[in-house]
Amino acid sequence: MTTSTDRDQQVQQLREIIADINCGMFTTIDQNGNLHSCPMCKSGEISSDGALWFFTYAHSQKVTDIQHHQQVNVSFTSPDQQQYISISGTAQLVRDRNKMQEHWQPELHTWLPKGLDEPDIILLKVNMNKADYWDSLSTIHPQIIELNPTSTVSRTK
Repeated sequence: MTTSTDRDQQVQQLREIIADINCGMFTTIDQNGNLHSCPMCKSGEISSDGALWFFTYAHSQKVTDIQHHQQVNVSFTSPDQQQYISISGTAQLVRDRNKMQEHWQPELHTWLPKGLDEPDIILLKVNMNKADYWDSLSTIHPQIIELNPTSTVSRTK
């Protein structure tokens, strides 16, 4: 069983891996069972409970997808650093204005010009279950971080 300290170390490890990668591809499952991906910028670092946060419009396709299928994937890449990360988890829609203020980043104005005054914004909280990552040219097998309560950190060789 993963202890709180193990989980904290895993979350910190993931924070370090994606610290300099702001945008990734956010993948949902649409109503026909097809995968749909779009670029999304994370809002801040991974939270202490192992969640990633994203802002989007409440009437977007990804929100409709999440209402039907909560399973999502977010992938981040930094080819220059030889880092590739695939995070799977479940998405949750959050309309809490206090949470929005907590997670707002000024660079989000590019996509949400009215900022927090935009009436149609919502937060997407991705509760991470597992992260696969590759961090060099020397390996073709991912390293795996399991974040669900009954797992431990493991490495695939």
